[in-house]
Amino acid sequence: MNRRYFLGMALSAAAAPVAASPFFSRRTTERPRILSFRHLHTDEWVDVTYRIGDSYQRPALQRLNHFFRDFRTGDVTNMDPQLFDILYDLKLRLGDTDARFDIISAYRSPATNARLRKTSSGVAKKSLHLRGQAIDVRLPDLSTRRLRDAAVSLGRGGVGYYRRSDFVHLDTGAVRSWGA
Repeated sequence: MNRRYFLGMALSAAAAPVAASPFFSRRTTERPRILSFRHLHTDEWVDVTYRIGDSYQRPALQRLNHFFRDFRTGDVTNMDPQLFDILYDLKLRLGDTDARFDIISAYRSPATNARLRKTSSGVAKKSLHLRGQAIDVRLPDLSTRRLRDAAVSLGRGGVGYYRRSDFVHLDTGAVRSWGA
């Protein structure tokens, strides 16, 4: 075997797609997706494996639906699981697999949204919070500007930056961003 042949074979092997390996493919798609949260208004904490591979875990989603309830009224809705995927991918993008998100707001009942609209110009009449498709978060020990930049770089859903209130809004709506 000459040196060129050996190098050619080595480069071919290195350039082959990693997902072509059945072992690798199975391991990466079955990896549990774990999220950790602290709700700043209720001081509740939750760590949950919400998805394994392509399968959302129904009991975990129900637990998260309750956790993200409208804390003012106690009303619960089904949160969009794609929102959890965005949060999971965000913590990976930031390089912090153990990240714990602080929750400022998640689901809002129509009554809560209407009440907030009376006191703040920043509350949308048809907010995605009403449909369980939005969440307002921050990460302890990380600037919200950096969190915002990482969220925008994902290129998924809406990203709002609220510097003065120190949080980032994330949603599963159209790709867009706002806030300075």
